[in-house]
Amino acid sequence: MSENKDKNPKGEHGNRVLGLTINGKKYEWNHQYITGAEIRRLGHIANDEEIFLAVKKPWEDEPIPDDKQVNLARPEIEHFYSKAKEVIIVVNGTPHKWTKEKISFKEVIVLAFGQYIDKPTMVYTVAYEDGPKQNPEGSMFAGQEVFVKHKMIFNATATDKS
Repeated sequence: MSENKDKNPKGEHGNRVLGLTINGKKYEWNHQYITGAEIRRLGHIANDEEIFLAVKKPWEDEPIPDDKQVNLARPEIEHFYSKAKEVIIVVNGTPHKWTKEKISFKEVIVLAFGQYIDKPTMVYTVAYEDGPKQNPEGSMFAGQEVFVKHKMIFNATATDKS
């Protein structure tokens, strides 16, 4: 095999380089094991995404938390992928699955009322609570986005002043 071109200077197995993919991109690793945290760094995966090891059907793909080690010295190349963590947000008392890091004013209105009516006589308000440290509570206005977290609460009103 060729010399290790990996940016990680540590080498357990001399010149032995093990291959893996992260979100479809090929990487080389010069250790027998890799942790979820190392996969996250190598593949530039955000903390709000989950990492999975692709597993052949009929088995389900395996979640790889940051502290889990995966043996890369198995016969086939390991394929890892990430996807956004799903949280539940509560809008006007109704739970909704949400996978994005943020939610916009308009998205809250659509979840609350099924649509956003853009006309001068329609007035919407959005208040939220139990949010993350970036925005624990407050009000939103048109065009604004806030960070979300699991079980965050939104209260929206719509008034047509026509």
